[in-house]
Formats: sequence, structure tokens, C-alpha cells
Amino acid sequence: MTTTTAVNKLDAAVDAGMGGLISDLQALIRQPSVSAKKLGLVECANLVAATMQKAGISAEVLYLDDEKKEVPPVVYGEVRSKSNPDGKTLLFYNHYDVQPEEPLELWEAAPFSGEVKGNQIFGRGSADDKGELMTRIKAVECFLKEAGDVPCNIKFLVEGEEEIGSIHVEQYLKKYRKKLACDGVIWEFGYVDAKDRPIVSLGMKGLLYVELVARGPSRDAHSSLAVLIENPAWRLVSALKTLRDPSGRILVKDWYRDVRGFTKQELAVISREPFDEQEFRKEYGVSRFVNGARGVDVKKALVGMPTCNIAGIVSGYTGPGAKTVLPAEATAKLDFRLVPDMDPKKQLALLKRHLKEKGFGDIEVRFIHGEAAARTPVDDPFVKQVRQAAEESFGSAVLSVSAAGTGPMHSFVKVLKAPCISVGSTYMFARIHSPNEFARVDLLNKCTKCVCRIIGRFGANQ
Repeated sequence: MTTTTAVNKLDAAVDAGMGGLISDLQALIRQPSVSAKKLGLVECANLVAATMQKAGISAEVLYLDDEKKEVPPVVYGEVRSKSNPDGKTLLFYNHYDVQPEEPLELWEAAPFSGEVKGNQIFGRGSADDKGELMTRIKAVECFLKEAGDVPCNIKFLVEGEEEIGSIHVEQYLKKYRKKLACDGVIWEFGYVDAKDRPIVSLGMKGLLYVELVARGPSRDAHSSLAVLIENPAWRLVSALKTLRDPSGRILVKDWYRDVRGFTKQELAVISREPFDEQEFRKEYGVSRFVNGARGVDVKKALVGMPTCNIAGIVSGYTGPGAKTVLPAEATAKLDFRLVPDMDPKKQLALLKRHLKEKGFGDIEVRFIHGEAAARTPVDDPFVKQVRQAAEESFGSAVLSVSAAGTGPMHSFVKVLKAPCISVGSTYMFARIHSPNEFARVDLLNKCTKCVCRIIGRFGANQ
């Protein structure tokens, strides 16, 4: 079903079904599913399965341990092509869990209301990731309604721990490897830029997340004793200062040793990728970028440079007024973005070695999470199919070597041996992970049409 007439029929079906998409999305938003709090996960998984079944997709809720059921379940969906059962298989990866809703006082509407105001649907998960999930489900539903079939085999994997690091997704992939076998993966989200162009992203950075703990006296002490007792906060600050210079370069020995350089094709894509520096700085209220970066250096940093970021630092008294205290402990949470060929375990070992060699071996390094980076080659045939579908449905599209953020893409590439590409409906200023998160109805519409075209092209190119 790839002729112009067929595509027009699918587009009309998407337009006619927008009321259903919105109401189904509202139902998902109204079911809180906060993985950080272990809130409503099973209930939401069951609701996702029911939504799939209503759309004509065979669905089941799967567990790692069928008896204890301690790990949040995944939802598996499948539609086998009647006309092409031995053809290729396209897998949609999404997640049903969401970020915590706090701070509540900053929301203009209830965070789980799914309230519609004009072209926007508000609520936690409206964009990340329940809105994206609905575009995939509705695209498949439109094929089944219009053609009674799909041109390629379709599978879904919808997990419930993405917002806390996809802790068990690789175990799920290994346990259900045969069931999840596929030839290509459409990732769980995709940004749309300020000019309403979808960003077709070919990869994701990796992550090393750690907590550093510096300890001082056995208990909090009077600050007058600072002449005798070393303050762990100062010690932690001194240690942090050895990790990164003012230009952003990481000072840990051998940190960049395994970094894979850009290919000529990737550099060409980066040079062509539009990026509005002024608009970006305006949105985030900054006057300059790190190290005064400009032009192509900004784009190269976003898609392919490692980072060292202090995500949080806490010590002593932080309440109102004054309290003269010498704290017993100081902690800092750090996230290091990694790029292809950097191994989180190796980087962790380098970090520990660095602190020891710099005289900070007493500072505890707690490993919290690690994820390797992944990147699909620019010349993979799947890239052309997705890019053309995006260009047709949105009018134009931007090809990007990699997203700046992190997800479990490396696990999919490693276990399923399939290329992964991100494309979606999330407006880049949709306030995901923040109060007043929203999805734009017009972009949900265009993305659903885009997914229809991806399915059509994937089925036609066997």
C-alpha cells in the first residue's frame, strides 16, 4: 500500500482518527505511571495492552519473573503481515513510564489531567512518551482499517523503566530475543525543531552516572572547628575541580582514548544540519556556550562530544536563615555523557584511578548507572526510508548523527543486531521532564502520517 492513492487514504484515515488518538492519549496520561516512585506501572502496562488490542494489535504483558513480578512489566505487541509474513519486521520501542510530576505548584493544569488547550495536550507523559506511543499505535490501526493488513511485520516493545535508566531492558531483550527479532527499530521519540522540522536522529550518547561522597568528622560539628577539622565539602569541591577545565575538557587521564571519531559522511551531515544558536540561547537564557563554541563546533559537541556534568551537590545546612555548621558529609552526583566505543565500566575505572592519583582516594565513588552509546551508519538503507517518510509528512526534515541525550539504544543494537533510528512528534520546547509538559496535536498528526509512510516503505523494500 504505497501508491499515491493509498497514501492519501491513509492520511485521510489519520485525520479522521485524531479524536480517537487524543482521547486514548488522555486516558494514558490520566493513568499515572511514575517509575521513580513505582507508581501505577502495572496498571499503565495493562492500559497500553488494552489500547493496542482495541487498535487490532495482538498484545500481552510480559514479566522477567512470572512468579515474583518484582520488575515492572513490558508490553509486547505484534501484527503479522498476511500478504508478506516472511518479509521484514519493524519494531517500535517506546516506554509507558513518566518522570515525577513535581514541583506541583508550577503546573498550570493538573499534571495528570490530559487537558486540551487549543493545539496542545498538557500532562506528564503527553509528549514523553505516551504521545509518541500513540502515533505508532494509530499508524498501525490506520493500515488495518484501510487495507486490512500491514505491508511488513510489526512488533512493539513498551517498557516501564526508561525514566530510571532502563535498568532491566537488556534482560528483557535477551529473555525474549526470539520474540523481539526484527530488521529495524523506530526509537521511542524524536524531536521537532523550532521550525517544525522533525529531527531524524541516528544515535544516542551513552552515560556514566556516579555519586561522589566525601566524609569528614563523625558528626556535624560547630563551624568554629573549621580551623582544625577539614570540611568534606571543601574536599569534594577540590576533587571536582580536578575533573574538568573551564573549556569543558575532561582532565581524567585516557578519558578520550576510546572515542570514535566522526566519519566523512557524519561530518558532512553535521555541517548541513541547521542549528539556530540565537534561538537556543534565548530559550535557555544563556548568553554564550561553553568555551565560546560557535558554528559547526556547537553541532559537533551536541552529537559527538563527551561531557562531565555536576547534576547535584549537597552538604551541610541548606534551609532558611543561618546555621553555623561543619558538615560530616558532602555528596555530588555526576553524569558523564559518552560517545561510541567508550565503555561505561572502563570510564568508571579511569575516574577512580584519577581520584586516587590526585590524592582523593578517600572519596567514595558510587556507581549508579552506565549505558554505552550507539549510532546507526549514515549509509544504512533504513536511514533513507525514514528520512523520506519524514520529509513527505512534515514538508522537510533534519538528519542528525546522534541525539545529545541517552537511552538504551546500544542494548537493542547489541542484542537484536538491528539499526535504530529516532523520529517523532516531540516539539523541542515541549517542557518534557518539567512542569506543563505538552504535546502538540498538529505534530502528533504529522508524525502518525510519517509512521504510516515508514511502514509502507519498510514493507516495500524487502
